[in-house]
Amino acid sequence: MSGVNEIRSTFLDYFKTNGHTVVPSSPLVPRNDPTLMFTNAGMVQFKNVFTGLEQRPFSTATTAQKCVRAGGKHNDLDNVGYTARHHTFFEMLGNFSFGDYFKERAIELAWNLITKEFGIDAKRLLVTVYHTDDEAFGLWKKIAGLSDDRIIRIPTSDNFWAMGDTGPCGPCSEIFYDHGDHIWGGPPGSPDEDGDRFIEIWNLVFMQYEQVTKEERLDLPRPSIDTGMGLERVAALLQGKHDNYDIDLFRALISASEEATGVKAEGDRRASHRVIADHLRSSAFLIADGVLPSNEGRGYVLRRIMRRAMRHAELLGAREPLMWKLLPALVGEMGRAYPELVRAESLISETLKLEETRFRKTLDRGLGLLADATATLDKGDTLDGETAFKLYDTYGFPLDLTQDALRGRGIGVDLTSFNDAMQRQKAEARASWSGSGDTATETIWYELKDRFGATEFLGYDTETAEGVVQALVRGGALIESASAGETVQIVVSQTPFYGESGGQMGDTGIITSDGARLSVTDTQKRGEGVFVHIATVDEGTIKAGDAVALTVDHARRGRLRANHSATHLLHEALREVLGTHVAQKGSLVAPERLRFDVSHPKPMTAEELKIVEDMANEIIVQNTAVTTRLMSVDDAIAEGAMALFGEKYGDEVRVVSMGQGVRGTKAGRPYSVELCGGTHVGATGEIGLVRILGESAVGSGVRRIEALTGVSALGYLSEQDERVKTLASTLKVQPGDVIGRVESLMDERRKLERELTDARRKLALGGGGAAGSTDAAREIGGIKFLGKVVTGVDPKDLKGLADDGKKSLGSGIVAFIGVADDGKASAVVGVTEDLVKAHSAVDLVRIASVALGGKGGGGRPDMAQAGGPDGTLAADAIEAVAQAIADIAAAA
Repeated sequence: MSGVNEIRSTFLDYFKTNGHTVVPSSPLVPRNDPTLMFTNAGMVQFKNVFTGLEQRPFSTATTAQKCVRAGGKHNDLDNVGYTARHHTFFEMLGNFSFGDYFKERAIELAWNLITKEFGIDAKRLLVTVYHTDDEAFGLWKKIAGLSDDRIIRIPTSDNFWAMGDTGPCGPCSEIFYDHGDHIWGGPPGSPDEDGDRFIEIWNLVFMQYEQVTKEERLDLPRPSIDTGMGLERVAALLQGKHDNYDIDLFRALISASEEATGVKAEGDRRASHRVIADHLRSSAFLIADGVLPSNEGRGYVLRRIMRRAMRHAELLGAREPLMWKLLPALVGEMGRAYPELVRAESLISETLKLEETRFRKTLDRGLGLLADATATLDKGDTLDGETAFKLYDTYGFPLDLTQDALRGRGIGVDLTSFNDAMQRQKAEARASWSGSGDTATETIWYELKDRFGATEFLGYDTETAEGVVQALVRGGALIESASAGETVQIVVSQTPFYGESGGQMGDTGIITSDGARLSVTDTQKRGEGVFVHIATVDEGTIKAGDAVALTVDHARRGRLRANHSATHLLHEALREVLGTHVAQKGSLVAPERLRFDVSHPKPMTAEELKIVEDMANEIIVQNTAVTTRLMSVDDAIAEGAMALFGEKYGDEVRVVSMGQGVRGTKAGRPYSVELCGGTHVGATGEIGLVRILGESAVGSGVRRIEALTGVSALGYLSEQDERVKTLASTLKVQPGDVIGRVESLMDERRKLERELTDARRKLALGGGGAAGSTDAAREIGGIKFLGKVVTGVDPKDLKGLADDGKKSLGSGIVAFIGVADDGKASAVVGVTEDLVKAHSAVDLVRIASVALGGKGGGGRPDMAQAGGPDGTLAADAIEAVAQAIADIAAAA
């Protein structure tokens, strides 16, 4: 037993056998901790359980939790690839007791697992305890039989864990493995503890106190246990390795990288392969949990991880995107334990390929910018750190790549100023980071959940119900009553009102009691299942404990249901048309419209949108029943139901199915099958029809579809029809002939515009006389010069006018100043080929531009163009050109 997958399953099975509930890993984006950017420890998903805000149907649990440390205060990114045990993504094995067992049982379970189940030599193990924790010291002697010198007392915070400045806390006990005296390092607490001989493999946290204030600490009434064992570390130990990157999982990934690049993981190349293997894991899992690369927040950290790996792929000589080619190896190694990798494989692949394609352009641009920034530097000089940091922070060009690029020229980088700029950036990032996961739920909703339980939702089957007011809340505090004119948040024992979630807006309607009537303007979900009705008291007084009748706005709910069901049909149609990489990234189900965001790397074509719309309407007109089944998550996914990555599902989920496919891969099969807790139509025909209004970009790799259904769609089509009829009447044709008539009119307009342009050019050139007339030309120093101020001529036509003027002169110089309606001027100067050596059109047009109050201008020696802000000086500009010609002629 030494493979990573076997070690993971052995750990979970061991604790399951010992009475623990196996809890799946939570997403990498925390839902219950606003202080974290990513889940970085196994206890994160249980934080509210430890603090007492939330209760679970079990008192002991075990997990294999996926974790990322690459942002915020837990950031190992820059060390990854160059050390034996740093990772951005890692798995934390843990067992937890929520007021059940405590120190003795925790130590016993840990010792038996590592020495008996894992077979680790007990003589190689030693432990640490907090220096005042005599109880833990004695238990290790009793249970493990360790001698005093192998139980080390540590007086620092390394062996005392705290959730924060206040809250649960307690001493820790860490288990270390001695890799042998052939490796440098000393035991924990010694001067040489930073060596690699003694490696921590497991940390047991004894949560026994509550920190009330900085000075006051109380005993918890129900002490708890939180442990964490790094899977990669224990795998290395069990496989006889001292380096995490030598375990079977990483060997498989590095082997795939070697094969794809043709470069062995040896010498200087070893670190690059390790970076790629590690960052592939974190990138893939983050994308699977709904994070996409961007320039802020989590997306920015993901982009840094991806680009760091991609830069190392480039260093290995990869000339085409590499990371996506390695994804099958990762899915093969970890997909069984983490099925979200399998479900999201196409999305991960598309995202990796697109990002690496973009980054290769960034590399090219960065090298060009670096060349410009160092053009004046010589061997022995130093590039300022601010410039190096700008390349890194703005253009994604890493410092080490800058150093590598300059090393061959003997140019260094000012690391002090670079680090100063980095620290400023980190300080700004910390200041702007407003938390992670969903907005933290106020404590009061958890208190109400514990007191009354979750609100029972009846709205799948009815739009009216009766209930009892359990609580009235205003400003985050409980109140006893609310009177006419006041707005209040109401929690009722049961409700037909749907609370906003999954993109579907909350219900509105009416609440009545014997003495009050309230208008509900919104319904929200709070605190793990508490439905909160935001209502204004129209008349009377509402009190806690009142019996009430609740009535949902039927018409509004009907439109919401239709729009929500339409999003499911559009989702499936988009996957059919664009590919299975398409995944929902957000939605808005409002009564009057729907909005649907999906992962897709490029704009959709009009043809694609039409096919998607047609496919959705094909299912609508079937008018087949929409079915809902309650199933386990695993059974639902096994039957092909789509789950939204990162959504939190209970033991049972609602699986909504609608329609029979008529084309493509879904032909003859159930069309849309999704896990969904929202409300839906009873049959697809109730949607009426769906009309896509258009699509647009909302972020990197995310497209937004906007659409209407039912009466709203009919109204939109009716308005469009009226517009066509009005246009047909104006054009005096039948509606079916409108397009042909408009095209004919556009052709006529283009013809007239060409004729008008030609007439204006001839008039400007001929001064009102015959075309080609040069009556307005004069001779300056033996050179023919035609200079004119014109109006009504498009600036883009001035060059054509100058060409005509040159032809009419045969030999000479022409200058035309066009004055626009806004008073600005455009100037063009043309010089015939025989005169360009003495008279440059570029020089002459710049003289005209200066005279017009402008500067610059450019073109060729025989034709140049410029402009100026003051058209009233047009005549002066003509004369300035004439004078320049005269001066050149005189000088000659």
